[in-house]
Amino acid sequence: MGKDYEISRPAAGGESGEKAKIEILREWLNGAEAIVIGAGAGLSTAAGFTYGGERFRRYFIDFADKYSFRDMYSGGFYPYSTLEEFWAYWSRYIYINRYDQPAGKPYEDLLALVRGKNYFVLTTNVDHRFQVAGFDKARLFYTQGDYGLFQCSVPCHNKTYDNEAQIRAMLKAQKDMRIPSELVPRCPVCGEPMAMNLRSDDTFAEDEGWHAASRRYEAFLRENEGKKVLFLELGVGMNTPGIIKYPFWQMTYRNKNARYACINLEIAYAPKEIADCSVCIPSDLNILSELRG
Repeated sequence: MGKDYEISRPAAGGESGEKAKIEILREWLNGAEAIVIGAGAGLSTAAGFTYGGERFRRYFIDFADKYSFRDMYSGGFYPYSTLEEFWAYWSRYIYINRYDQPAGKPYEDLLALVRGKNYFVLTTNVDHRFQVAGFDKARLFYTQGDYGLFQCSVPCHNKTYDNEAQIRAMLKAQKDMRIPSELVPRCPVCGEPMAMNLRSDDTFAEDEGWHAASRRYEAFLRENEGKKVLFLELGVGMNTPGIIKYPFWQMTYRNKNARYACINLEIAYAPKEIADCSVCIPSDLNILSELRG
């Protein structure tokens, strides 16, 4: 194993200062033969895509006043009495988190760090920021879906549909927290209402695009097995740790040449079994700009 990948192996418990950890991570990035990025909600939060506070009130004050919920996420699960109101809410929700929005600086910083390197991104984020930033689509696996896709709510078939034109039409035509009934999206096969392609229960449609991305991710892991792999976890919480966090720990443990790095404002740690090949930084993801130097 090359010296540039072995010199720094701090304990995960914070024995090194933040600046020292940044330098270690920079060396690991430069020395890695492959980088597996696992990205969670913290990356988009650092980019300014917050679901509460002023941003929520700016776009949803009418819904907040009527139903008293305080963030977009809660409003997305509210049992609206009509599909017209449901889609008035969700068309706004999808638009401000998916369309006509900048990538966000943390995404741009991350791309600058891995551009030209052998990387792959596994993400639970559904807001499309990676592609807006310019990441290679063939190196992305959106395992939990995409705000930009509809699917049958049943679902009667595992196919997804681009929703941009429909979302824009709903946004333009809505009035008094409702869309016109003729704009309610319905499945072209069975006629049932459409739903967002977001994994929340067992109705999530895994279409051919999803399976193709999954195969590319698995192939990337196989091709780089045993190599100097950096598992870079960014902003991943504990809602679905079995998708990114736990597998990253396990793969680091099995590969003596692997390194694990975690940047998270609240949950930055590694188990003792991989502590000597891990660096964990308790920070938000705007720290990526410091990694660029």
